[in-house]
Amino acid sequence: MAARLLLVEDDPAIARTVAYALERDGLAVSHSLLLSDARSLLRSHRFDLLVLDVGLPDGSGLDLLRELRQQGHGLPVLMLSAHGEEIDRVLGLELGADDYLPKPFSPRELAARAKALLRRAAGPAAVPAPAGSPSAGSAFHDDLAGQRVHLHGRPLELTRREYRLLSVLLAGAGRIHTRDALLAAAWGSDSESTDRTVDTHVKTLRAKLREADPARDYIRTHRGMGYSLEV
Repeated sequence: MAARLLLVEDDPAIARTVAYALERDGLAVSHSLLLSDARSLLRSHRFDLLVLDVGLPDGSGLDLLRELRQQGHGLPVLMLSAHGEEIDRVLGLELGADDYLPKPFSPRELAARAKALLRRAAGPAAVPAPAGSPSAGSAFHDDLAGQRVHLHGRPLELTRREYRLLSVLLAGAGRIHTRDALLAAAWGSDSESTDRTVDTHVKTLRAKLREADPARDYIRTHRGMGYSLEV
């Protein structure tokens, strides 16, 4: 069965070109011009990927992204924006976007990124923690089957990428993980994301851990080397 993709884009010419490129690669595409229509489609249909423009006539695509992540929705999201500003990319990634493509872009590149996100979403979530590792004891519990991490018995509200990062850090607690290693574990070895993506997600992950346990700073930054989790 073809993967189902929801494209939210208010420019009909761009939407037609993108839909053609995606459908030529075997993806089933539904198109919405407005956020309100996209919300209705997401409630009534199952999609494997969301391609979401930032600037839309009835609001910002970032608002829809925020709503999905607050609801714990793990749908992979590729953001589009006419601005190309770093602040837009960082905000989108902090809210839980999986990838970001500034306009103007090549429809073939968008199709390639969409397929890469679908492959990674279907792949293994993270490296399993060995028996007796700190993630099996101490303050953390990593529920690999449910893809949830509990801190002091309470579940953390994490995006899919944040969960993968934390699971890998827990599996090798105390060790320094390079950004390249974390990128490969959480995004896949064929990812076109960058070190900046890892840094942004670690920042939001660190904030959520600090909110759950203000007395501790679990993630340590090793300048020029990477990150470690201290339990």
